[in-house]
Formats: sequence, structure tokens, C-alpha cells
Amino acid sequence: MAAPVEVQVILCDAAVADASGKLHMLGAGWSLTASPTSPHAVALLIKVPWDRTNQKLPLMLELLDADGAAVELTDGPIGVQAEIEVGRPPGVPAGIMLDSAFTVGLGPLPLPPGRYQWRASLAGQLFSAFFTVLDGSP
Repeated sequence: MAAPVEVQVILCDAAVADASGKLHMLGAGWSLTASPTSPHAVALLIKVPWDRTNQKLPLMLELLDADGAAVELTDGPIGVQAEIEVGRPPGVPAGIMLDSAFTVGLGPLPLPPGRYQWRASLAGQLFSAFFTVLDGSP
């Protein structure tokens, strides 16, 4: 059985992932907003086990409502699908975790007041970050 990946899903104002696996964020860690939301980003800080490096790992990131249903706007559900592959550099000792990062930048979203979650599925595991849209200013 393959070792599990570790993922932190972080809501922030802006984020960029670099090639070394570092994650650069501004305004990270919010959980309250108004509608429409401000432009923002969803950042994934990923730790990939040594035995899962050099493999394509499927990633799905989707916005869900309080009932766990996909949030749909005029263009359909809000989300992204991708693959993550972390290379294993020469000389890396067996058993360590390797760093990776993934970000998605979003424009304003006209969400009704309520509770939401950004849910990431990576290699069959689920990870979430929850937030609340208030009626008015946060």
C-alpha cells in the first residue's frame, strides 16, 4: 500500500507556487468573506511520500456548498482538474516527504450567504478548507 500524501488547503488573497515546491502567499488563512468575494486564491501545500514520487497523482479541486453539492455558476461547476508529479532528486533518502505546491487564482464569485468548502482530492484522499459568506461586509 502506498504511503498517504499530506495536503493543507489554504485560502488566501493571492498565491504562487514555484518550481522548488515553495508556496508564496499574501493574506493567507481567511475564513469569512462577503459576496461577491474578493479576488482570491486556493493554495495547496503538498507533501508527497518518497514512494509516490515520479508518479502522476490525480488532483481535483472543487467548490462545494454546505450540503456537499458542487457550486455552479453560469459557466457550470467551479473547480479544476490536474495532475501532480514530484520528481525524486538523486541522493534523497528513502522515507522522506518531498514538497510540492499548487495554486488556483479566482476572480470575484457571486456566492449567496452560507458555508462553503474548497475540497481537494489528491491521489484518492480528501482535504478541505471551509469558509463562510456573510450577508454584508465581513
